[in-house]
Amino acid sequence: MIWFFERQGKYVRCETRKTADSAYELVTTKDDGTEQVERFDDSAKLAKRQVEIEQGLTAEGWSGPHGRVM
Repeated sequence: MIWFFERQGKYVRCETRKTADSAYELVTTKDDGTEQVERFDDSAKLAKRQVEIEQGLTAEGWSGPHGRVM
Protein backbone atom coordinates (compact mmCIF):
# COMPACT_ATOMS: atom_id res chain seq x y z
CA MET A 1 0.00 0.00 0.00
CA ILE A 2 1.22 3.50 -0.79
CA TRP A 3 0.02 6.70 0.80
CA PHE A 4 1.15 10.32 0.90
CA PHE A 5 1.21 13.30 3.22
CA GLU A 6 1.25 16.84 1.80
CA ARG A 7 2.42 20.17 3.19
CA GLN A 8 2.85 23.36 1.17
CA GLY A 9 3.16 21.50 -2.13
CA LYS A 10 5.70 18.98 -0.84
CA TYR A 11 5.07 15.29 -0.25
CA VAL A 12 6.16 12.46 2.01
CA ARG A 13 5.57 9.00 0.53
CA CYS A 14 4.97 5.95 2.70
CA GLU A 15 4.85 2.39 1.42
CA THR A 16 4.27 -0.94 3.11
CA ARG A 17 5.33 -4.14 1.40
CA LYS A 18 5.85 -7.80 2.11
CA THR A 19 9.28 -9.22 1.37
CA ALA A 20 10.21 -12.53 -0.24
CA ASP A 21 11.08 -13.97 3.18
CA SER A 22 7.61 -13.11 4.60
CA ALA A 23 8.77 -10.08 6.58
CA TYR A 24 7.34 -6.57 6.17
CA GLU A 25 8.95 -3.29 5.21
CA LEU A 26 7.84 0.26 5.80
CA VAL A 27 9.52 2.66 3.38
CA THR A 28 9.29 6.40 4.05
CA THR A 29 10.54 8.82 1.40
CA LYS A 30 10.83 12.39 2.66
CA ASP A 31 10.22 15.51 0.60
CA ASP A 32 13.99 15.90 0.02
CA GLY A 33 14.22 12.40 -1.48
CA THR A 34 15.87 10.65 1.45
CA GLU A 35 14.50 7.20 2.10
CA GLN A 36 14.21 5.22 5.32
CA VAL A 37 13.43 1.48 5.32
CA GLU A 38 12.21 -0.21 8.49
CA ARG A 39 11.78 -3.99 8.65
CA PHE A 40 9.28 -5.90 10.80
CA ASP A 41 8.74 -9.58 11.48
CA ASP A 42 4.97 -9.31 11.94
CA SER A 43 2.13 -7.16 10.69
CA ALA A 44 1.07 -5.95 14.17
CA LYS A 45 4.44 -4.25 14.72
CA LEU A 46 4.23 -2.76 11.23
CA ALA A 47 0.74 -1.39 11.88
CA LYS A 48 1.82 0.15 15.20
CA ARG A 49 4.73 1.91 13.52
CA GLN A 50 2.50 3.18 10.70
CA VAL A 51 0.27 4.88 13.27
CA GLU A 52 3.30 6.44 14.97
CA ILE A 53 4.54 7.87 11.67
CA GLU A 54 1.10 9.19 10.70
CA GLN A 55 0.65 10.87 14.08
CA GLY A 56 4.11 12.43 13.89
CA LEU A 57 3.56 13.82 10.41
CA THR A 58 0.15 15.20 11.35
CA ALA A 59 1.67 16.88 14.43
CA GLU A 60 4.25 18.51 12.14
CA GLY A 61 1.51 20.03 9.97
CA TRP A 62 1.37 17.47 7.15
CA SER A 63 -2.11 16.66 5.82
CA GLY A 64 -3.08 13.10 5.06
CA PRO A 65 -2.90 10.32 4.64
CA HIS A 66 -3.88 10.49 0.98
CA GLY A 67 -3.29 7.36 -0.97
CA ARG A 68 -3.97 4.50 -3.21
CA VAL A 69 -3.80 0.77 -2.69
CA MET A 70 -1.59 -1.15 -5.11
